[in-house]
Amino acid sequence: MRTQVIVLNGGSSSGKTTLARALQELLPGAWLAFGVDILVDALPARLRDGADGIAVETETVTVGDTFRLLDTAWAHGIAAMARAGARVVVDDVFLGGPASQQRWRDALDGLDVLWVGVHCAPEVAAAREAARGDRAEGMAAAQALAVHGGIDYDLTVDTGTHPIAWCAAQVASVVAARVAAREE
Repeated sequence: MRTQVIVLNGGSSSGKTTLARALQELLPGAWLAFGVDILVDALPARLRDGADGIAVETETVTVGDTFRLLDTAWAHGIAAMARAGARVVVDDVFLGGPASQQRWRDALDGLDVLWVGVHCAPEVAAAREAARGDRAEGMAAAQALAVHGGIDYDLTVDTGTHPIAWCAAQVASVVAARVAAREE
């Protein structure tokens, strides 16, 4: 079995999406990339700023019951694509800590998954957030460390101290090593 899913977890502005795109270019074969932002963008407007959906405020994100239901359905949909033969890179923010990872573990049960922590220092994330101008101020710094608490990773990379190309090469080398180990 080859790695079918790579889950990237990191705070806002940590470099997950850029890393996912770099992996698509570096890894052999076709890899689909899906970020949690795609799920949020797919929500009806009333759920993008409400108690039942997802609400983003300075330094905090709160989610309601309907968002949780849709988030779980989304994870199972991604898993279904992997089970049907697609290789997928998931870009997520584990706001719920270990419970968020467990939700993905449940959905991806039976698949070969590589868990990657995407780190960068809070001040680096804050500078990226300010440069982007499309995020709630303070969220990136608040999430930079918090989303990693209690999470088990196969690999961690730091996009603040290493270029994206280096981080992508680290992930690709683990994927290649897994393939080689299975072929022995």
